[in-house]
Amino acid sequence: MPTNAPLNRKLRMGLVGGGQGAFIGRVHSIAATLDNRAELVAGALSSDPAKAMASAPDYDIKANRAYGSAKEMIEKELELPVGQRVDFVSVATPNHTHFDIAKAFAQAGFNVMCDKPLTFDLGQAEELAGIVKKTGVVFGVTHNYTGYPLVRQARDMVLSGELGEINAVRAFYIQGWLRTSLENDNQKQAAWRTDPKKSGAAGCFGDIATHAYNLARFISGLIPDQISCILKSFVEGRVLDDYGAAMIRFQNGALGTVTSSQISHGRENDLWIEVDGTKGALEWHQEEPNKMLLRVNGKPHQIYTRGGGPYLGATAAASTRIPAGHPEAFLEAFANVYTAAYDDMIKRAEGKPHEGTNTLYPNVADGVDGMNFITQCVASSAENGHWLSLKHPLCRK
Repeated sequence: MPTNAPLNRKLRMGLVGGGQGAFIGRVHSIAATLDNRAELVAGALSSDPAKAMASAPDYDIKANRAYGSAKEMIEKELELPVGQRVDFVSVATPNHTHFDIAKAFAQAGFNVMCDKPLTFDLGQAEELAGIVKKTGVVFGVTHNYTGYPLVRQARDMVLSGELGEINAVRAFYIQGWLRTSLENDNQKQAAWRTDPKKSGAAGCFGDIATHAYNLARFISGLIPDQISCILKSFVEGRVLDDYGAAMIRFQNGALGTVTSSQISHGRENDLWIEVDGTKGALEWHQEEPNKMLLRVNGKPHQIYTRGGGPYLGATAAASTRIPAGHPEAFLEAFANVYTAAYDDMIKRAEGKPHEGTNTLYPNVADGVDGMNFITQCVASSAENGHWLSLKHPLCRK
């Protein structure tokens, strides 16, 4: 909601989801306010109005800004003077609710930060992208792993040509927490993630393989062309996949793989990526995020450290808050996604043009790209790994 005046204040945040018993909503609230550029002032914290109201004190949200639903939040916020309304909302709810919530706020003129995957299906994602383009709101998707300093360093090294032409990308996201049927024991996080009515067409691949795919796209800059995928559920009675592997052909001739599991014993949050170029190769692990390995044939392996010195580029340096050797990780990476989006939110508030497509933060086009990935993986697997197109007009470079 542009005012054409300098914005000399914190951005006002609203949170949808994150009520008592939730995980990711609290992460959003901490990350969004970490750099003191925003404050959480309003929330519709649960689909249960009573729980939503009861959860508000946990976030220091005042009673008059605690709402029983997203619909009420929009109506009441619009009744406030422009100078008091929330500037953006964070959507931290199960997949099947993202579209209606994000659509309603965007149409009302509010900026949106939405958890991934963007929507329940590809059609919804494409419609949402059209709404974002029409309204001009700033729209971010919290593929938070793009916020790690050394991930951004890797991206800059690839895009500057330091690794030469990229030949191969291997991305993995391996967990083990769904090795047993937790969904049958009323475990909340397991229940909705394994329910096709709430999670969508994919389970493991929709939940975490999308992160691995997005990381490959973010770092490599490669444009996908075709995909072949096999998905499988190994836990008896589970409808959606808990393991899968995809092969990707990129438009420059490079090959990529995405492997994802939620049934591998002892694996916690093991996201990692390897990138092979004609001049060198990179390797980065999310569980040890402050180190990145660079390999060049005939030379000693190099270890890049987050905050480690002048060899880091400007983007990685700007994404670092504390000196090397002091671990920075998940919450800070989330915050880096937010703070990059804030720059565009401020421009919009001041009536200035902002970049909605080729942004440092994942945007609505990346969300569509992720939904297209899920859709084509499921379709390919249904055809026993048949190669399908992964091209999409909104797929950004």
